[in-house]
Amino acid sequence: MSASALLVLFVGTLVTVGWIYQRRGSGFALFAGVLLGLHALIAAGLWSVWVDAGLLPVVVVAQATVYVHMVALTMPALRPLWWRALISWPSQWFVASMFLAIPWSIGAAVTGSAPGWWVAFGVGLVGVVQSLRNPRRDIDLVLDGTEVPGLARRAYGEARVERPLRVVQITDPHLGPFMSVERLRGIAQRAVDAHPDLILLTGDYLTMESKGTPGCLAEALAPLKAMEGRVFACHGNHDHESPQMVAHELAICGVRLLVDAAEVVDTPVGPVQIVGADFQWRDRAEHLAGLIAAHPRPEGALRIVLLHDPGAFVHLPEGEADLVLSGHTHGGHVGLLSLGSKWTFIGGVSSVPDHGFWSRGPDRLYVHRATGHYGFPLRVGVPGEEGLMRIHRMQSA
Repeated sequence: MSASALLVLFVGTLVTVGWIYQRRGSGFALFAGVLLGLHALIAAGLWSVWVDAGLLPVVVVAQATVYVHMVALTMPALRPLWWRALISWPSQWFVASMFLAIPWSIGAAVTGSAPGWWVAFGVGLVGVVQSLRNPRRDIDLVLDGTEVPGLARRAYGEARVERPLRVVQITDPHLGPFMSVERLRGIAQRAVDAHPDLILLTGDYLTMESKGTPGCLAEALAPLKAMEGRVFACHGNHDHESPQMVAHELAICGVRLLVDAAEVVDTPVGPVQIVGADFQWRDRAEHLAGLIAAHPRPEGALRIVLLHDPGAFVHLPEGEADLVLSGHTHGGHVGLLSLGSKWTFIGGVSSVPDHGFWSRGPDRLYVHRATGHYGFPLRVGVPGEEGLMRIHRMQSA
């Protein structure tokens, strides 16, 4: 790599991080510095490969979108389609692809060549597509009440009841670069059109960008007003960044936000108690024990707990939740689900339930793959989901 190219990457990173420090402070500047610094190192390894392939102009433009996108985050607002198409999506594709290209970057730095380096950028394009659409996925969850030792992934059961509870879960929409108001409004309308008994939202409604656009969440979730009294929500971790905006705009849409609260709803299958847990990083066992104690289960009611982070499932008092609905992990975010495997990065490096149906004792957990995403720039190999849940409560339960 030429000294001039290295200097351009260094100066670009330094200027961008300096701007972020002035506008947002040291915390976000540190995050941006680590992200852009690693990005620059990977680019340094691949630079000569790109020069040999005649792709330098393309790389320069892509790198510029990365800097512009990061600077724009210091002026939070939802952006129009042209901005997302020309800046947000290309920058996120380039960042994600560069991290996927780490093995090739190391190889190029050591040997001077990196055959097949383009594979990482092709996978990144797949990630863009997966980040912009959710396949429909209707599922059956059987609550049979059987005791299961430890925490285990559970297959979907074969048993059925004549009239299951019909639920649509919306989680982690993260209004922002990959989730426009129009896209989320369509998701909300499809949820209503499925004619469920309940629509349950499990947190993380905004991003850094959408927090700067008051009214966007209310506009996006407006179709839910048609089911007022049957739509309930809990907090996610990002909702603590703008709790007043979230609470106000959910209320406009007729959504009942349960913050360590519970409500009993009459449904065609009988009473359902919905318990909404607030998000906490620490003292989760004590928090959840207090929540359950404060809201005893009404006799004969099905109990559904809205718990944003599935990592807290193991801290819930055993036997106190027929079904827990979570999100937060975005289904594992990066993995091999698209190839038929259940493996994801989150599942591979932690014990947190990443996606799907889980058991612990008599309790059941469903981890939704999420309506949107945030964090790592793209979904890769882990598509989101939307659809109808049919919850079968067996007599033995």
